[in-house]
Amino acid sequence: MTTSFGAATMARKTMAEAGGLAMEERRGMGGKVARKAAASHPALAAVAALALSGCSAFAPDPNALQPGQAGFVRGFLGGAVSDDPRAALVARNTLSAGGSAADAAVAGGLMLTVTQPSRAALGGGGACLLFAPRRAEAEAILFLPGAREATPPGADRPAAVPLMARGLFALHARGGARPFEELIAPAEQAARFGVEVSRALATDLAAVAGPLLADPGAAAIFAGPGGQPLTAGATLVQPDLGTTLGALRTSGVGDLHQGALARRVADASIAAGGGLTVAEMRAAVPRVAAPMILRAGNDSVAFLPPPADGGLAAAAAFTALAAGATADAASLRGVAVARAWRERGGDPMALVTAEVPADQGWPVLPASTTLVVVDRDGMAVSCAFTMNNLFGTGRVAPGTGILLAAAPGIGQVQPPLLSAAIAFNAPLRTFRAATAGSGQQAAPIAAALPMAAALRFNLPPAPRIVPGAVPTPAAPSPQAPDLFAGVPNPGRGNALSCPRYLPGDPNSCFFETDPRGAGLAIGAVDR
Repeated sequence: MTTSFGAATMARKTMAEAGGLAMEERRGMGGKVARKAAASHPALAAVAALALSGCSAFAPDPNALQPGQAGFVRGFLGGAVSDDPRAALVARNTLSAGGSAADAAVAGGLMLTVTQPSRAALGGGGACLLFAPRRAEAEAILFLPGAREATPPGADRPAAVPLMARGLFALHARGGARPFEELIAPAEQAARFGVEVSRALATDLAAVAGPLLADPGAAAIFAGPGGQPLTAGATLVQPDLGTTLGALRTSGVGDLHQGALARRVADASIAAGGGLTVAEMRAAVPRVAAPMILRAGNDSVAFLPPPADGGLAAAAAFTALAAGATADAASLRGVAVARAWRERGGDPMALVTAEVPADQGWPVLPASTTLVVVDRDGMAVSCAFTMNNLFGTGRVAPGTGILLAAAPGIGQVQPPLLSAAIAFNAPLRTFRAATAGSGQQAAPIAAALPMAAALRFNLPPAPRIVPGAVPTPAAPSPQAPDLFAGVPNPGRGNALSCPRYLPGDPNSCFFETDPRGAGLAIGAVDR
């Protein structure tokens, strides 16, 4: 699915608001003048009072939308693309309410914990790239579900240390504009009052219904009448998760890692066979890191760095595509490079072009889900989230509504290839494109191939407007390409592209989700 834009107008303050601000400034200065004049010229006091009384005509409209309310921003908003439609809608509404791309990604990521907990739950984690035009750089926020030092005593399904909430909070700290608690509210309401089961979640439920619904806690959430898994269109209600999200909103994310909520989750995880401890949860923190950077003409392309080694695989696949490799060959190359890093480590940038053994076939890697957002100012975020297995351990921590992610490195559980990329122009401080991929071993190529296609797609320069001259008709723009043509199964991707950059020409932007998936690409011009 593709979303593109025609003419877009940038939001601006109304004349009434501008007049109100100017009058407030004059009122503050005029107060001193009026008081001095009144002391020596009583007649002037009445004149000043009459003049100031007229200021009320320029007061802001009390019924006008305020920051934090959808519809506050007018004009081009940016766009959001996600594997889950409701997450994309929430991200878009956050942009409309005056939020940044980081705010929108936080709100969308939290919504995914409600609508797609098979791949993104509070018990899991992920990794995000953030491009901030003001800093003219990209950075990575890494919050993968935490590994355990050993199998906890008595834990038959060891849980990963949850980092989803802390990771999203770190993303907000790096680029947020709206209050964090405001961004939790949509997910909390969806959990408390119910949300429609998406096609993506229904597909995941059908794939693992037997073992998942054997857990009473999971069955209470995901089973419908007769004990069958919920199907697309059914209502999914998660009151315990709503209560947990409410606690994060009122007490803060720290409560999940070192407060009363942390103790509740640790105790509940023991009952669910996960064996978490408060000490482990307290020690688990996200990490801000430098991304891997490749050059593409005048632009830079940032990829997630290890340990989110799907970014390394995507960088290697992107390099292979640039050298003329087919999508299948580039995909195999990327996976081989990631496997080489896992087996022997080393400098990731050197591995991108190093000779490595051909991949002989990895066991099937865990699932993931993705979300990409750009705002009107060119700030962009590309995220991939995971539970290290569909529905993680398959068990819910009783009384919390939190699905526990599977601990990586224990038994057959391997970390997924979390894959995301952002292209930008550092000297111009502008955004060019963002992609993210999911689909086990095909996740890296699902991020790399759309990025390569987006950067190959160029538009003619926008016509220059010369005062007094007859406008030259603009040449018709070519149709946006299908960025996902050639992505092998089971790879699925999401992408945003602005060939004339942001800030720049929002008319050039187009947003796409893989048509083989169940996601949504959405952007808007609010007028």
